[in-house]
Amino acid sequence: MRRLLVTGGAGFIGANFVRTALRDPSVAVTVLDKFTYAADPASLDGLDPARLTVVTGDVADGPLVDDLVARHDAVVHFAAESHNDNSLADPEPFIRTNIEGTFRVLEAVRRHGTRYHHISTDEVYGDLPLDDGSRFTEASPYRPSSPYSATKAGSDMLVRAWVRSFGIRATISNCSNNYGPYQHVEKFIPRQITNVIDGVAPKVYGSGTNVRDWIHVDDHNAAVWEILERGRIGETYFIGADTQRDNLTVVQILLEIMGLPKDAYEHVTDRPGHDLRYAIDATKLRAEIGWCPRYPDFHRGLENTVQWYVDNESWWRGRKAKTEARYQEIGR
Repeated sequence: MRRLLVTGGAGFIGANFVRTALRDPSVAVTVLDKFTYAADPASLDGLDPARLTVVTGDVADGPLVDDLVARHDAVVHFAAESHNDNSLADPEPFIRTNIEGTFRVLEAVRRHGTRYHHISTDEVYGDLPLDDGSRFTEASPYRPSSPYSATKAGSDMLVRAWVRSFGIRATISNCSNNYGPYQHVEKFIPRQITNVIDGVAPKVYGSGTNVRDWIHVDDHNAAVWEILERGRIGETYFIGADTQRDNLTVVQILLEIMGLPKDAYEHVTDRPGHDLRYAIDATKLRAEIGWCPRYPDFHRGLENTVQWYVDNESWWRGRKAKTEARYQEIGR
């Protein structure tokens, strides 16, 4: 039985990864999660209790992390504060979780010789112009533009330093924007879906021309699993599905899927420092490991996601009103 420690394993991407990992009957998973507002124990419902252990705790708690790492064969580090708007309102939790928390995990991994995989984001590279076809590669310089992306960039650099200085067995992946089941309704796609379900017009930041490179969460996690199994130690891999869409187009596709006119949306105040465009080149991952996405068709992936939110209203309903009240306070 292989034993995996998954930090942040009750959050959106982490919970979906736990589901991916437990499809292998030779794997047992321990989830370490602080259970902030962004995590939900219900995201792990229905999984085999004989192979899943859930620990409530903070990745910045050194003794707890050390004890858990000592009893596992590998660590997949998803735990992070990740909402840009929240980082603008209060950066401090991002420093504690994303930088100090990563430091605590790295030190435990160093002491116990444990395999480590670090989950990062394309946002550490800043943004790209709207009017050219360039994409980020693993060699692109870091240019974070928000407290969130700056702390994730810092955590990436810590991993690289621990690989070089202490020889830990680590890999890093930087992924484009995820969507899919179990994503908090504060995030762009589930917020628009649940607004439409509630008879409320979807919201488009500013002109809606900002572009994101979207990937279904199942595709992201399948790639993480392959990197954990076959990735070269010390390497960074980009995970992307070549699905660039501007925000307005995403909203229009969702409206079409949900049977409404494509112009049934409203514009709201743009986010401060809103990055223009993200796009990543996942050639290295595909060439070295042979991974490819199950959802290269963005429309089909969105249909799958819309249906999940329609079918699982009990999962998201309790947090919807509070989320919208917070957005109303900031005019978005």
